[in-house]
Amino acid sequence: MLRSIVLGAVAGMRAMTPFAVVANAARTHELGTGGGTLPRVMAHPLVSAGALALAVGEMAGDKMKTAPDRIVTAGMIARTATGALAGATAAPRDRRALGAALGAAAAVAASYATFHLRMAALRRYGQTATGAIEDAIALGGAALAARV
Repeated sequence: MLRSIVLGAVAGMRAMTPFAVVANAARTHELGTGGGTLPRVMAHPLVSAGALALAVGEMAGDKMKTAPDRIVTAGMIARTATGALAGATAAPRDRRALGAALGAAAAVAASYATFHLRMAALRRYGQTATGAIEDAIALGGAALAARV
C-alpha cells in the first residue's frame, strides 16, 4: 500500500504525473498488481498517450507566472482524483478501494505541504528552478512507486 501513498503524494505535486506513469507501467506490463479492469483500461495506448500529454503540459504550464496555486479548488479536485486513480491502479487487486483512499488522502496532504515548501523556495530560487526540481522529484517518485 506504500505505492498508493507515494503515488498520491506525487499527485499532490503534479496531478497528472502519477496518472501518466501508472498508465505507462500498465501498458508495458510493469505494474504487477494482479490485473483486472482498471489496469487494463489504464494500459490502453490512447489512455497512456493522453496521460503523458497531460503530464507534459502540466509540467510546462507550472513554470509560467500565470500558473494557479495547486491548492485552488479545481487543482485539488484533479489531484485528489488522480491520486485516487493511481493509488487504486497500483494497489493489489483485492485492495483497490483502500489504495484509492490512501492515494487521495496522500494527494491532499502533499498538496498543502509541497505548496508551502515551494512558496518558500520560490522566493529564493525562482519559479523555473523550483519547478524543475519538483518535476524531477515527482517523476522519480512516481516511476519508482509504479515499478516496485
